[in-house]
Amino acid sequence: MLKFLFGSKNDRYLKKLKSVITRINDLESGMQDLPDEAFPERIAAWKEEVQAGKRTLDDVLPECFALVREASRRVLEMRHFDVQLIGGMVLHQGRIAEMKTGEGKTLVATLPVVLNALSGKGVHVVTVNDYLATRDSEWMGRLYAFLGLTTGVIVHGLTDEERQAAYRSDITYGTNNEFGFDYLRDNMKFYKEQLVQRPLNFAIVDEVDSILIDEARTPLIISGPGEKSSGLYRQIDAIVPRMIMCEPREKDQKTPNPGDFELDEKGKTITLTDEGVEKVEDLLDIDNLFDTRNIALQHHVLQALKAHHCFKADVDYIVKDGQVVLVDEFTGRLMPGRRLSDGLHQALEAKEQVSVEAENQTLASITFQNYFRMYDKLAGMTGTADTEAVEFRQIYDLDVIVIPTHQPMVRKDHPDMIYKTHQEKFHAIADDIAECYHRGQPALVGTVSIEKSELLSQLLKQRKIPHNVLNAKQHDMEAEIVAEAGQQKKVTIATNMAGRGTDIKLGEGVKELGGLHIVGTERHESRRIDNQLRGRAGRQGDPGSSRFYLALDDDLMRLFGSDRLKGIMEKLGLEDGQAIENKMVSNAIEKSQTRVENHHFEIRKQLLDFDNVMNQQREVIYSLRREMMMSEKLEDIALEYADDLLEDVLVAALDDKHLDEEGIESVRSRLEEVFNFDRFKAFRESDELPTLEQAQKWVADIFDYLKGAAPDHYQEIVRYFLLESLDRNWKEHLLNMDHLRDGIGLRGYGQKDPKQEYKREGFELFQETLYTIKENALRAFSHLRIEAEVREEEFQHEQTDELEYQDSESQNRPKAKTVRRAEPKVGRNDPCPCGSGKKYKKCCGK
Repeated sequence: MLKFLFGSKNDRYLKKLKSVITRINDLESGMQDLPDEAFPERIAAWKEEVQAGKRTLDDVLPECFALVREASRRVLEMRHFDVQLIGGMVLHQGRIAEMKTGEGKTLVATLPVVLNALSGKGVHVVTVNDYLATRDSEWMGRLYAFLGLTTGVIVHGLTDEERQAAYRSDITYGTNNEFGFDYLRDNMKFYKEQLVQRPLNFAIVDEVDSILIDEARTPLIISGPGEKSSGLYRQIDAIVPRMIMCEPREKDQKTPNPGDFELDEKGKTITLTDEGVEKVEDLLDIDNLFDTRNIALQHHVLQALKAHHCFKADVDYIVKDGQVVLVDEFTGRLMPGRRLSDGLHQALEAKEQVSVEAENQTLASITFQNYFRMYDKLAGMTGTADTEAVEFRQIYDLDVIVIPTHQPMVRKDHPDMIYKTHQEKFHAIADDIAECYHRGQPALVGTVSIEKSELLSQLLKQRKIPHNVLNAKQHDMEAEIVAEAGQQKKVTIATNMAGRGTDIKLGEGVKELGGLHIVGTERHESRRIDNQLRGRAGRQGDPGSSRFYLALDDDLMRLFGSDRLKGIMEKLGLEDGQAIENKMVSNAIEKSQTRVENHHFEIRKQLLDFDNVMNQQREVIYSLRREMMMSEKLEDIALEYADDLLEDVLVAALDDKHLDEEGIESVRSRLEEVFNFDRFKAFRESDELPTLEQAQKWVADIFDYLKGAAPDHYQEIVRYFLLESLDRNWKEHLLNMDHLRDGIGLRGYGQKDPKQEYKREGFELFQETLYTIKENALRAFSHLRIEAEVREEEFQHEQTDELEYQDSESQNRPKAKTVRRAEPKVGRNDPCPCGSGKKYKKCCGK
């Protein structure tokens, strides 16, 4: 009743924007009178005012939107509708605009893009693939150039110089992967001149549900070669065919059926039975699979079983050019370069008998959630976001606004047709397609896998029906095939999400035939994917229709409640080939989809919960790193590190009134190890601990020595060792965190919350890492040698080009030539080479 009286929250929001729309429309006639050269002049003037703080972007919005609309009419021959102006305002305010397919989202984005480019801080437009990034940057780039703005595009294969130029443009198009990886790569660079990205200002994410929801389960990872052998994968793969899977348990059954392992298809997990454990031990000739020495073997066995029984060729991956290439489960697109972690990808390579690549170690990683939350302002647009509004709100603090269509939606969505078996279902689909073909109506068929698309293709070939097949194997032809799908007699078979971002325009006479007919070969786990497939028809008020076909042995039906339906079908006495067509059944399926969506949301939320721990640490490290790259006073950072270490090592010892001779010697050894104080005569000749002031003076002398010996290279020497220590220890920390996370789930058996344990232990590891970064950097500085040009007679002992460390009072420093780290032949605590039996530092080293 309240909604009826006052309208929904969405309606009330849209109502507020009407006055701004009226103002923009009032300005239209004035913009039409402007000469072409006035457009870039207006933009330049607004830029100056906004950047000087004289006007805000909201102040300029009505004039800017009116100017962009007129520029678009002149350059692109497209005039923004009022609903597109609404979409532009929604995006500018940092929200998600849900606009139906064909409503012109690409054109809508130009409004907030131009407005926010006035700040001079850069605007990113994020697309799902390189094709769309290139197409949109070239297509809309004509409009931006007319307005005097620069446009760049980030695609795979660019050099750093090309990326820098693209990021310094007013507007930058690119894919989510490229933007994310550039961020990670920037935080692995050594010099500020090498950085490609500017600070993250404003991003508009096209197909926002695909990028921020579907792809958010997989983090971005930059990895390097690890140390594990790949030969083990083939050895383990050889025993998998001899392992027998248990039959599924009945509902009340507690013990597994005979077999070696149980498979949980819903969770994609494998569990070994007692019989299976014994068989693995026999096959691998080991005594105890659960011995700590065999943990790696146990892990490899489970991953190999998962590769064979949870991942299907031509569904989850394809083998191309001798490589296992993953297929995106949502888009059906290939993901070259993307690899499954934790040895699972190597297990797939062993299964498919292709080259098994070495395991990699994580060097840098971030989730899409945490990357996109770093932008000062984030917005998105898609045809299907409302079903995930709660997740967008909780994770990204983004509201979803549903924008009305320019023309009423007249597409007919028919109830689902449900059959007993796959075979019956596919014959019914072929019949439906044949009817469309013979009357000339175009049909777009959505499948969930390459395997299903090729099966249907065979059926249509038998019926001599011409058709196009679009799946990951024909990825390059995607846009061209989809664009032609609305022509008469066209039959197009595609994975459910293929061609997203490409309009399907109806050919001549097709409207009279009923428009584009959409056929879904089964329901997807997510309602959004089904809605996106349906949304290919009925654009801009065009006619169209859609129907989904299901079978009781479809994955969704089989895993989520087909027992009741099977009982209903048997009671009805349905014969082979007959189907149920019932709205209640379709609603029941949607409830199953909702359960699956909630399950996936929990997976993404758990990933984010764990990555939030890493994200806090990542922000600290990357902030430190950026300071080291940018600072011109690096000595201050190094001296601050030294003070922290001296506070920890020396001050605590000086305050300890019970410290005995052995304790003093231990602290002196530590000071010598880290700071190399043994180079100073005063330290060598005393058995006591130095004061804090004396130690600080010695540290300052070390840096004075380096500065005097290599004045031209001093800053870069300090920068190099600070960054080298940080990078090496951060990489080690990432590996430790990976290991911690792998085993943290076991804490649940001890009645402890794994997330809290991960947070606590991760913090302790991070504190140790920060300490080690400081210690390693100081150790490097204090053991640094300077090679110098000196006269032979200056040395009375054996000839050497190494400069001895001198006491702080000595001013006789030779002129520096090069710098290197020295690896001493004899450690200070090693036995002396003279054979005295004493330590080197107490004998000849003294």
